[in-house]
Amino acid sequence: MATRHVAQAGRPLMNIVRMKGVPILQQLEIEECLLRTSSDNWCIINDGTDEPNIVMGISGKPAELVEIKPVLEDNIPVIRRFTGGGTVIVDHGTIFVSFICNKDDVADVQPYPRPIMSWSSLLYSQVFQGIADFRLRENDFAFGLRKFGGNAQSITKSRWIHHTSFLWDYETRNMSYLKLPKRAPEYRLARDHLDFVCPMKDYISRSDFISRTIDAAGRLFSVKSTEFEAVKSSSNVNFTPTSRLLTNQELEAASMIAI
Repeated sequence: MATRHVAQAGRPLMNIVRMKGVPILQQLEIEECLLRTSSDNWCIINDGTDEPNIVMGISGKPAELVEIKPVLEDNIPVIRRFTGGGTVIVDHGTIFVSFICNKDDVADVQPYPRPIMSWSSLLYSQVFQGIADFRLRENDFAFGLRKFGGNAQSITKSRWIHHTSFLWDYETRNMSYLKLPKRAPEYRLARDHLDFVCPMKDYISRSDFISRTIDAAGRLFSVKSTEFEAVKSSSNVNFTPTSRLLTNQELEAASMIAI
């Protein structure tokens, strides 16, 4: 996976990988491997994940972010991912899109969080053009004042990943597993989860969103479809991912801290 390819048209090559229902932990492991062991550009699209999972950023604290007692009672997995960002609960209604790029292939973007966030918002403004009042609000994607996309990043010496969890739809009950974070964005205005978020399904179909995203990437890169199985097998290198499932013992210990 160390060979780098450049498209003939002068635009850098980006591999598009479309998946459906891949477990989010497996997706995170593949993405970290591609970030750290590949020299190619990637766009990973996963249309839903198998079961509800809570995913926290690398520095997330369960006692502050998760309602631990019902999470344990209902056996909801809690994952700490390798990137920063906030806490989300994901399931079959979530669409995941990740861009893994060489910084030299997006040379007009400084490899720091805000410029990368701005770059992604410009790309998605094309996706939602003429559909809704798309906004980048702090670190979130929103329609007006209601969030529908959460972002997270990791930046290395020569590469970066920017991934987004898009809330195409959600189960109302699942929102009760998350606490109102202490460090919430200002535009949230202390709203609870149901008043703060909105589903994309009210604005765009899943298939249309995915095709528009690929089209937007194609304006910046020379895109090439790559089979998931090929990526899955090539990512099975001697690499130890850092995203992991928290144990019940860790969650129980965290619940004691919260008391």
